[in-house]
Amino acid sequence: MRSPRRCSRNGCPRQAVATLTYVYNESTAVVGPLAAFAEPHTYDLCEPHARSLTAPRGWEVVRHEGEFEPPPPTTDDLVALAEAVREAARPTPRPPQDDQNQPPNMPATSRRGHLRVIPPPH
Repeated sequence: MRSPRRCSRNGCPRQAVATLTYVYNESTAVVGPLAAFAEPHTYDLCEPHARSLTAPRGWEVVRHEGEFEPPPPTTDDLVALAEAVREAARPTPRPPQDDQNQPPNMPATSRRGHLRVIPPPH
């Protein structure tokens, strides 16, 4: 499962439950529910930091009224990992082997994915 997003404030280990967005042309700071995805120009905040945020003089703070809910757990990362493992386990088609390039006294080898099986010498 995905690890929860953390508060963007330095040194804060708490889980984020709100997203802060600055609207510069309106001199407004907007604190709302946690966005579905982390965006480069937004900040994730824990509940104490979301509730106590202040803006510079002349700016307005628009704050979500109500409770900040932590995001529900998702299995996206787990599903992606399982699909990657399945993909890696699928056998890859082997190119036709050319036995003429192998010296006569060398044992035959076989490949499976990135592994090579070399039989013991007789």
